[in-house]
Amino acid sequence: MNALARNAKWLIVAAVLAANLAVGARLYSQEAAVAEEAAAADSPYEMFTLFSKVVEQVRGNYVDADKSTYKELIHGALGGMLQALDPHSQFMDEEAFRSMKEDTAGKFGGLGITIGIKDGMLTVIAPMEDTPAFRAGLLSGDKIVEIDGDSTDGLALEDAVKKLRGDPGTPVKIKIFRPKTQLFKEIELERAVINVPSIKDTRVLDGGIGYVRMLQFGEDTAKDLQAALDQLEKEKVKALVLDLRSNPGGLLTAAVEVAQKFLRRGDLVVFTRGRDNRMERAYRARARDTFPAVPMAVLINGYSASASEIVAGALQDNRRAVLVGEKSFGKGSVQSVLPQDGGTAIRLTTAKYYTPSERVIHDVGIEPDVVVPMSVENWRNILLARNRSEETNGVANAAALDEGWTAGGEEEDLPDLAAKPPAEESVDLDSVVDPQLDRACDMLKGILVFQKR
Repeated sequence: MNALARNAKWLIVAAVLAANLAVGARLYSQEAAVAEEAAAADSPYEMFTLFSKVVEQVRGNYVDADKSTYKELIHGALGGMLQALDPHSQFMDEEAFRSMKEDTAGKFGGLGITIGIKDGMLTVIAPMEDTPAFRAGLLSGDKIVEIDGDSTDGLALEDAVKKLRGDPGTPVKIKIFRPKTQLFKEIELERAVINVPSIKDTRVLDGGIGYVRMLQFGEDTAKDLQAALDQLEKEKVKALVLDLRSNPGGLLTAAVEVAQKFLRRGDLVVFTRGRDNRMERAYRARARDTFPAVPMAVLINGYSASASEIVAGALQDNRRAVLVGEKSFGKGSVQSVLPQDGGTAIRLTTAKYYTPSERVIHDVGIEPDVVVPMSVENWRNILLARNRSEETNGVANAAALDEGWTAGGEEEDLPDLAAKPPAEESVDLDSVVDPQLDRACDMLKGILVFQKR
């Protein structure tokens, strides 16, 4: 009986294995069939045939012959294809590619705003101080709905930049929508040479806390920051606040150079991950001389983007600093410029940035450790208070910025365009407070007291 029982047991095991193999084979064949079907649906021959057929039909029948040359049609199709992928991918014709190379070579004429696509609309990420945009009262979060009378709906990001830039001294008219008030305003600005410094403010606050505010990440940022840190080190500061609020970012290399001034040699700063292994690359701290390991806070807000988010994420994940403020913008993708025939090129998103703990930045942003909400109007008043020598009688004329707003009317896709809210009163800059900086300083003072004990 024992032998029969053992044989029966093995027969049952064999039967179960056979059944599992049969089910697995069926599942594999079903998956293979699905894969084959998907491959057939994505047939390049079929799609290229469709494309060429449509091109020939448009070229032969469209009413305006000058708009339906092969060059016009193919360039238009390539532009639409890249734009459909994401706001940062773009087809550049000869002129656009040449302009891009010229822009990276030096100064340019513009308005002094960094723009991006947020919620499907052309959005002001940050107006730079001492520029036409800042003086006109533009705020982070404003939506640019028209440029020189032309709608920005569906306009590629690089095409918008191209329209806003131009020779210094030339005018450009923009129409903005402010989400908070649900109102529109047309503003005419004069382009100027934009040359914004990397470091704007270096000082020692109460309690021996050093403070540095960074405006952007450029080629000289690391050198300028080092000079600021050397100055603070001579003052023997006990803690440090690094202010990255409304910093739109810049160069990846600058972000790594800034972060490694506060990290241990070998610490991971950021890494990229793409579709294949070729786009995977890790960036680690390599600096031998670093700032003293004093308690540190980093200030961020909803318009700290790109390189700012890389630095904030690196210092947070390596437990080097506490982040204070609001969740950052969420721009963390890598664009590669690939030259093509005939002097054209494509800008293509090929990878995304990840923090050392493998958090994705793009479309997510960096969450602060200590959340302190603050309006963009309050932030502007703080900046005006710091630059009061440029203001009349030390008072920000909010009434002037309030004039000319309308409820629009034809923009039916934008909700709640009812009535204009009451005009804001002029702001006494002596009464302006910075709750995010105050919270960071209070936290650092508490840490210093705890360390002393």
